[in-house]
Amino acid sequence: MKIATIIVRILVGAFMLFASITYFFHLVPEPSFTGDMKTFNEGLSASKYLMPLAKSVELISGLTIISGKFMKIGAVILVPITLNILLINVFLMPEGIPIAATLLLGNLFLLYSNWNSYKYLFTV
Repeated sequence: MKIATIIVRILVGAFMLFASITYFFHLVPEPSFTGDMKTFNEGLSASKYLMPLAKSVELISGLTIISGKFMKIGAVILVPITLNILLINVFLMPEGIPIAATLLLGNLFLLYSNWNSYKYLFTV
């Protein structure tokens, strides 16, 4: 279980780092979207703050997960982001569902593997 946790931790953290670094440094050309996804993406771009905020949180969470320092809080912070990534793909871009689902499952696995640290949050 320990080796699986390390592997999943590195993969999830690397994916988050890759996504945020490519956004900030424009390493990959922005894909062209069509239909509802194009409208959604234009709305995110029009807000001027939402994408930089989300990518900053991804960067910080990715760094915490890869480094192992504050990894438990990084995994918790990443839950709404990975869930949102999955839901965007389910409703607007179904071809991205496998990657988004894998990312969410990896994050949930990290939470499960450290459940002893979180279970006190759910006691009465």
